[in-house]
Amino acid sequence: MIPLLSLSDPFPPVHRALAEPNGLLAAGGGLGVARLLDAYSRGIFPWFSEGDPVLWWSPDPRMVLGTDRVHISKSLRRRLKKTDYRVTMDRAFADVLAECAAPRRDDVGTWLVPSMRRAYQRLFDNGVAHSIEVWMGDVLGGGLYGVALGRMFYGESMFTRRTDGSKIAIVTLCAQLARWGFPLIDCQMRTAHLERLGAVEIPRRKFVQAVDRLVAQPNVPGPWMIDEDLTDALRRSA
Repeated sequence: MIPLLSLSDPFPPVHRALAEPNGLLAAGGGLGVARLLDAYSRGIFPWFSEGDPVLWWSPDPRMVLGTDRVHISKSLRRRLKKTDYRVTMDRAFADVLAECAAPRRDDVGTWLVPSMRRAYQRLFDNGVAHSIEVWMGDVLGGGLYGVALGRMFYGESMFTRRTDGSKIAIVTLCAQLARWGFPLIDCQMRTAHLERLGAVEIPRRKFVQAVDRLVAQPNVPGPWMIDEDLTDALRRSA
């Protein structure tokens, strides 16, 4: 059994999360800004379907991507050299959120239900959530969004509408975060796509230790912007 939280109840320790389903820790408690900040600072994230109570997770192991360890395939290197795209940050958060919430071709629904979208929009309005947008002409070809606390970035969701759109977004994000002193991106749970990009699984204990250290460091104030030379630097190095 997992605890049902009131709005004022604290989270249980993450080691009490269930092994099956992996990482399920608690239910309820709302999606207020303070609740979400407390969750992320402890290595906990919300994930639930429409009609379900808010469910909180802390899986073991945890998938992470080192910002200096992203794998760039030969085809992606060729794509990065092209000049038909540009990358921005925090320019179209609501649009990125909507794209991430749209049903995928092989999905029956979305976990990014309206209450979650409103919660992440509030985090963006408070300077804690951020988006990365890849523009191909005037079209939003891909992007992602996540939450930043201190020098820890928690990736939440990504989308692509043009070839390699989301890959360009994550490579650029890794390069920018590395410049700012962010060593890790939390990827939550294992996927083959993330593995191909260089993400690995680590024990939850080590992940929480890293979170404790990184969230205590100063925040990078928003709105975020890509360094002016970064895209050209990636093109030259690809």
